[in-house]
Amino acid sequence: MLSKLTPRLGYLAGLLICGALFAFALYLQYYEYQNPCPLCILQRIAFIAMMVVFLAGAIHGPRRTGAIIYSTLLVIIAAIGAGIATRHVWLQHLPKDQVPECGPGLEYMLNKFPLAQALEKVFRGSGECAEVGWTFLTLSIAEWSLAWFILLGVLAVYIAATARRR
Repeated sequence: MLSKLTPRLGYLAGLLICGALFAFALYLQYYEYQNPCPLCILQRIAFIAMMVVFLAGAIHGPRRTGAIIYSTLLVIIAAIGAGIATRHVWLQHLPKDQVPECGPGLEYMLNKFPLAQALEKVFRGSGECAEVGWTFLTLSIAEWSLAWFILLGVLAVYIAATARRR
Protein backbone atom coordinates (compact mmCIF):
# COMPACT_ATOMS: atom_id res chain seq x y z
CA MET A 1 0.00 0.00 0.00
CA LEU A 2 2.79 2.44 0.83
CA SER A 3 4.19 2.01 -2.66
CA LYS A 4 0.91 3.41 -4.04
CA LEU A 5 1.04 6.48 -1.83
CA THR A 6 0.47 9.48 -4.07
CA PRO A 7 1.82 12.88 -3.02
CA ARG A 8 -1.74 14.11 -2.45
CA LEU A 9 -2.52 11.25 -0.06
CA GLY A 10 0.86 11.58 1.63
CA TYR A 11 0.36 15.28 2.25
CA LEU A 12 -3.20 14.62 3.41
CA ALA A 13 -1.87 12.06 5.90
CA GLY A 14 0.67 14.60 7.18
CA LEU A 15 -2.05 17.23 7.48
CA LEU A 16 -4.27 14.86 9.48
CA ILE A 17 -1.39 13.85 11.77
CA CYS A 18 -0.46 17.51 12.43
CA GLY A 19 -4.12 18.35 12.99
CA ALA A 20 -4.51 15.49 15.47
CA LEU A 21 -1.33 16.53 17.31
CA PHE A 22 -2.51 20.13 17.51
CA ALA A 23 -5.98 19.06 18.67
CA PHE A 24 -4.38 16.88 21.36
CA ALA A 25 -2.24 19.84 22.48
CA LEU A 26 -5.41 21.90 22.87
CA TYR A 27 -7.03 19.03 24.79
CA LEU A 28 -4.06 18.89 27.17
CA GLN A 29 -4.21 22.65 27.63
CA TYR A 30 -7.93 23.09 28.17
CA TYR A 31 -8.98 19.76 29.75
CA GLU A 32 -5.84 18.53 31.50
CA TYR A 33 -4.71 22.08 32.43
CA GLN A 34 -1.21 21.64 30.99
CA ASN A 35 -0.52 25.26 30.09
CA PRO A 36 2.08 25.59 27.33
CA CYS A 37 5.45 27.16 28.09
CA PRO A 38 7.10 29.47 25.51
CA LEU A 39 8.97 26.56 23.89
CA CYS A 40 5.71 24.58 23.64
CA ILE A 41 4.11 27.53 21.87
CA LEU A 42 6.97 27.70 19.37
CA GLN A 43 6.59 23.98 18.70
CA ARG A 44 2.87 24.49 18.10
CA ILE A 45 3.70 27.23 15.61
CA ALA A 46 6.00 24.79 13.79
CA PHE A 47 3.23 22.16 13.66
CA ILE A 48 0.80 24.80 12.33
CA ALA A 49 3.32 25.82 9.65
CA MET A 50 3.68 22.16 8.67
CA MET A 51 -0.11 21.86 8.51
CA VAL A 52 -0.26 24.79 6.08
CA VAL A 53 2.37 23.23 3.78
CA PHE A 54 0.78 19.77 4.04
CA LEU A 55 -2.60 21.35 3.18
CA ALA A 56 -1.15 23.12 0.15
CA GLY A 57 0.46 19.87 -1.01
CA ALA A 58 -2.77 17.92 -0.48
CA ILE A 59 -4.78 20.44 -2.47
CA HIS A 60 -2.19 20.75 -5.24
CA GLY A 61 -1.37 17.04 -5.55
CA PRO A 62 2.03 17.75 -7.15
CA ARG A 63 4.23 15.51 -9.25
CA ARG A 64 7.96 15.12 -8.65
CA THR A 65 9.19 18.74 -8.84
CA GLY A 66 6.33 20.14 -6.78
CA ALA A 67 6.66 17.34 -4.24
CA ILE A 68 10.35 18.14 -3.86
CA ILE A 69 9.53 21.80 -3.21
CA TYR A 70 6.78 21.07 -0.68
CA SER A 71 8.84 18.40 1.02
CA THR A 72 11.88 20.66 1.24
CA LEU A 73 9.77 23.27 3.02
CA LEU A 74 8.40 20.58 5.32
CA VAL A 75 11.85 19.23 6.16
CA ILE A 76 13.08 22.75 6.97
CA ILE A 77 10.10 23.39 9.26
CA ALA A 78 10.44 19.93 10.84
CA ALA A 79 14.15 20.58 11.48
CA ILE A 80 13.35 23.91 13.15
CA GLY A 81 10.63 22.26 15.25
CA ALA A 82 12.96 19.39 16.15
CA GLY A 83 15.61 21.90 17.20
CA ILE A 84 13.15 23.67 19.48
CA ALA A 85 11.93 20.34 20.89
CA THR A 86 15.53 19.18 21.43
CA ARG A 87 16.26 22.32 23.43
CA HIS A 88 13.08 21.70 25.42
CA VAL A 89 14.03 18.08 26.13
CA TRP A 90 17.51 19.21 27.19
CA LEU A 91 16.02 21.69 29.67
CA GLN A 92 13.76 18.97 31.07
CA HIS A 93 16.75 16.72 31.74
CA LEU A 94 18.87 19.32 33.54
CA PRO A 95 19.61 18.67 37.21
CA LYS A 96 17.23 20.64 39.42
CA ASP A 97 19.98 22.97 40.62
CA GLN A 98 20.81 24.00 37.03
CA VAL A 99 17.25 24.75 35.86
CA PRO A 100 16.85 28.46 34.94
CA GLU A 101 14.40 30.51 36.94
CA CYS A 102 10.91 31.05 35.58
CA GLY A 103 10.66 34.12 33.41
CA PRO A 104 7.89 36.20 31.87
CA GLY A 105 5.48 34.68 29.38
CA LEU A 106 6.00 34.70 25.62
CA GLU A 107 3.31 37.32 25.00
CA TYR A 108 4.92 39.72 27.46
CA MET A 109 8.37 39.21 25.94
CA LEU A 110 7.08 39.76 22.39
CA ASN A 111 5.37 42.98 23.50
CA LYS A 112 8.33 44.36 25.46
CA PHE A 113 11.38 43.24 23.45
CA PRO A 114 12.41 43.19 19.79
CA LEU A 115 11.69 39.80 18.17
CA ALA A 116 15.32 38.65 18.14
CA GLN A 117 15.81 39.50 21.80
CA ALA A 118 12.50 37.86 22.80
CA LEU A 119 13.40 34.65 20.94
CA GLU A 120 16.85 34.67 22.55
CA LYS A 121 15.21 34.80 25.99
CA VAL A 122 12.79 32.01 25.04
CA PHE A 123 15.59 29.71 23.86
CA ARG A 124 17.52 30.27 27.06
CA GLY A 125 14.56 28.57 28.63
CA SER A 126 12.93 28.99 31.97
CA GLY A 127 11.84 26.89 34.90
CA GLU A 128 8.41 26.33 33.43
CA CYS A 129 10.01 24.81 30.30
CA ALA A 130 11.90 22.34 32.47
CA GLU A 131 8.76 20.99 34.11
CA VAL A 132 7.44 17.65 32.91
CA GLY A 133 3.70 17.57 33.52
CA TRP A 134 2.19 14.96 31.22
CA THR A 135 3.87 11.76 30.05
CA PHE A 136 2.89 8.80 27.91
CA LEU A 137 5.03 5.67 27.74
CA THR A 138 7.55 7.57 29.91
CA LEU A 139 8.03 10.31 27.27
CA SER A 140 7.19 13.96 27.95
CA ILE A 141 5.26 16.21 25.59
CA ALA A 142 8.54 17.70 24.33
CA GLU A 143 9.97 14.23 23.66
CA TRP A 144 6.84 13.22 21.76
CA SER A 145 7.01 16.45 19.77
CA LEU A 146 10.62 15.71 18.85
CA ALA A 147 9.67 12.22 17.70
CA TRP A 148 6.77 13.55 15.60
CA PHE A 149 8.90 16.27 13.99
CA ILE A 150 11.38 13.58 12.94
CA LEU A 151 8.65 11.23 11.66
CA LEU A 152 6.89 14.00 9.73
CA GLY A 153 10.21 15.07 8.19
CA VAL A 154 10.82 11.47 7.12
CA LEU A 155 7.29 11.31 5.67
CA ALA A 156 7.98 14.46 3.65
CA VAL A 157 11.22 12.98 2.26
CA TYR A 158 9.41 9.73 1.42
CA ILE A 159 6.65 11.59 -0.44
CA ALA A 160 9.18 13.48 -2.55
CA ALA A 161 11.26 10.37 -3.21
CA THR A 162 8.30 8.34 -4.44
CA ALA A 163 6.53 11.07 -6.43
CA ARG A 164 6.20 10.41 -10.16
CA ARG A 165 7.85 12.58 -12.74
CA ARG A 166 5.76 14.63 -15.18
